[in-house]
Amino acid sequence: MKRCTALWLLLLSYCLAATAQARQVVVGVYQNAPKIVAAADGSPSGILGELLLQIAAEQQWQLKAVQCDWAYCLQLLQSGEIDLLPDVAYSEQRAQQLDFHQTPALYSWSQFFTAPGVQLSSLQQLAGKRLLVLQDSIQQHYVQKLVAETGLQLQLLTARSMPEAFALVAAGQADVVAANHYFGLAQLNRYQLNPSPVTFQPSRLFYATKKGSNQDLLAVIETRLAQWQANVSSPYYQILQRWGSDVPKPRLPDNIGWLLAALSSLLLLSTLAVWWFKRQVSEKTRHLQVSEARLSTILNSVDAHIYIKDLKGRYEYVNLKVAQLFGCAPTEVIGRRDDAFFDNATVANLRQNDEKVLQAGERLVSEEDNVSRDGKRRRVYLSVKLPLRDERGNIYALCGISTDITEHKQQQQAIHQLAFYDALTGLPNRRMLLDRLQQAVGKHQRQSDATQGALLFIDLDHFKDLNDSLGHAMGDELLQQVAQRLQSHLRKVDTLARLGGDEFVVLLTDLHPDLELASQKANLIGEKIVQLLSEPFILQERPYSLSASVGVAMFSDGCNSDELLQRADLAMYDAKERGRSGVRFFNQQMQADVSARAQLAAGLRQALLQQQFVLHFQPQIEHSAGVVGAEVLIRWQHPQRGLLAPGEFIAVAESSGQILAIGNWVLQQSCYQLAEWARQLHSAHWYLAVNISARQLHSASFVQDVRKAISDSGATPTRLVLEITESQLLQDIDSVIDKMLQLTRLGVRFSLDDFGTGYSSLSYLKRLPLAQLKIDRSFVRDVLTDPNDEVIIKTMLALGQSLELSVIAEGVETQAQHQKLLQLGCQQFQGYHFGKPAPLTDFEAAH
Repeated sequence: MKRCTALWLLLLSYCLAATAQARQVVVGVYQNAPKIVAAADGSPSGILGELLLQIAAEQQWQLKAVQCDWAYCLQLLQSGEIDLLPDVAYSEQRAQQLDFHQTPALYSWSQFFTAPGVQLSSLQQLAGKRLLVLQDSIQQHYVQKLVAETGLQLQLLTARSMPEAFALVAAGQADVVAANHYFGLAQLNRYQLNPSPVTFQPSRLFYATKKGSNQDLLAVIETRLAQWQANVSSPYYQILQRWGSDVPKPRLPDNIGWLLAALSSLLLLSTLAVWWFKRQVSEKTRHLQVSEARLSTILNSVDAHIYIKDLKGRYEYVNLKVAQLFGCAPTEVIGRRDDAFFDNATVANLRQNDEKVLQAGERLVSEEDNVSRDGKRRRVYLSVKLPLRDERGNIYALCGISTDITEHKQQQQAIHQLAFYDALTGLPNRRMLLDRLQQAVGKHQRQSDATQGALLFIDLDHFKDLNDSLGHAMGDELLQQVAQRLQSHLRKVDTLARLGGDEFVVLLTDLHPDLELASQKANLIGEKIVQLLSEPFILQERPYSLSASVGVAMFSDGCNSDELLQRADLAMYDAKERGRSGVRFFNQQMQADVSARAQLAAGLRQALLQQQFVLHFQPQIEHSAGVVGAEVLIRWQHPQRGLLAPGEFIAVAESSGQILAIGNWVLQQSCYQLAEWARQLHSAHWYLAVNISARQLHSASFVQDVRKAISDSGATPTRLVLEITESQLLQDIDSVIDKMLQLTRLGVRFSLDDFGTGYSSLSYLKRLPLAQLKIDRSFVRDVLTDPNDEVIIKTMLALGQSLELSVIAEGVETQAQHQKLLQLGCQQFQGYHFGKPAPLTDFEAAH
């Protein structure tokens, strides 16, 4: 039942997904090539645009692009008129108004670009210049903060788009423009601007949504970015390469060392000036000291490690972040090499990267895995290193900016672990299994001489009993031990995965080119697994034994990965039906049976709508009074197969979840029939016994459904008998009793069907508000020949008398059985001897 219900839920989710409309996502697009631009047809393009198109294609999103300038795009996002905006740099202020995913889509920094003839090699040289920034951008916020903190005098102008800003500088209406390095370096040739050596504000770029909305979009984007960035052959790197080939290599600062040296010289000269001309230039010296302090504050407030190394690898400058990393003052770092702070492997890797910059004279971006000298601290950095040249163009040092991305890498690893591995056992999960299975099946189908493979589906027998008796913690412990035992006895090339619950799958490859020999190997491995799992496990210091059923499907069956998994699953269920603790191979008859059940389930959905169900009635007799009621039994008037008994479709209705609707229909029709009988003198005293399914009984709306059926029909509640089975009482007995009590207070009676065949104890019987016990036909059938059945029936009759319950025997087919039951003390009967189930008109005519 558990597996069938799961299959129905999977089918239902598939049907819902198939009929759901594609999600429309409204995206803001502004011109900021190469990161985001509008294509000729208006769709998003650029690096971030193509990444979004790739995700949308996978998720079946319908993207609707809205072109807007940057400031207006932000307004549309915050008002909810667009769902998503690419290329949004993270800041604490924006995080209060917008939502971001975790993994940055891109890393960037800002840089100043100057008009021809304008010199800019330091922040101080911005004084007196006309500086253009994008309205509401992080560059605008940075410059405003810089002006406020340093008192720098400049004319700050804003533009609504980056192309507009660059065009204004090229036209001479401004001197300098601040932009992200992606756009600036890509547009140098077009606008004939010059890159300055002044870079600032390293930033992380994201897709953003309105605060508190569209979390599903961010979740999908986060998952895809994390997966793609972990795979160098993913669409992420392909798109970067495609757009990066059109972007000229940046002309990085070539005189930052000169700047620092000039600052040092300026400090020295200022000190001498103070010493010689203290009274004359004291005010100017004070301004210089304040300016130096402000510049140092800016460098030390950057969330990155900034440093300069000479040609021999000695540190010439470090900001506070580097000093804090090394656990000493900045002055203690100067003049020392990496071997004073890192282990030998890290030192060798850092020196190799440094040499690439110093010898090739080119900018280098790389991930560096750095371990401290004592080996206790390990961090990962994204490092950007560039050569520093003197006025003759000779390289004399390098400047490095390293950003700690350790947490980002850990998050990527955690996401990968969650996405592809089972949290409980550490085994590959369904997703990774299907990926490996698809590769293995594809390889087998492409190669005519390929060796055979097989898929083994393993299910632990009666695992639910362990959870119910010892608790889920012990169940989890058993699953972990099963995983460890299986893993230790499989080849390294085999894949052991856990699909969920107590289901495991083994993917076997390279068994043998010959199908028969490969099948023999797969069978041996399956039997070995059965034998391994039959050996006792130790739980709570006590042995616990279990068995397993294994289904096998061979690659040669010529199906895809999903079908192969389904076939192994069918074979496993066949092994269970044949006694469990065995191995079964898939065959086509299993598939035919499944197809037949699927067709039957589809027909059931139409049966209710097209009124194909009919009710038959079988009389219930009291010895002294004749007919006192009937049991109502459903039949299906199938359009092709004719009249079907319940045994041919009830199991399918149960597994497909349609039993609830069918059961409610039977209940409603029965109540209407009771109301009709009540209006006729000869049948007014008749009652109707209605079978209640487990799904109905455990449904939260069961009591309400019964009350509604009685209310709508006008039936007398005391004439309604609801038949339940002992097996239905195993689950949540307290809830069942509560529902029964509510209905008995209304007048409804309950009968315990198939009594003596289930698992109920006497303590349960005493608690249940029953009116009747029903002796199962299996005891009645041999009552004339089997003394044990006679004793059992006597016991049931005595039990009914002691509990003040009426007792009815079903399956009475002969006069001899009837007379024997009367001798034993039974007074109520049902069976073919008194009447077969018949349509309403035939039943009423006969009685």
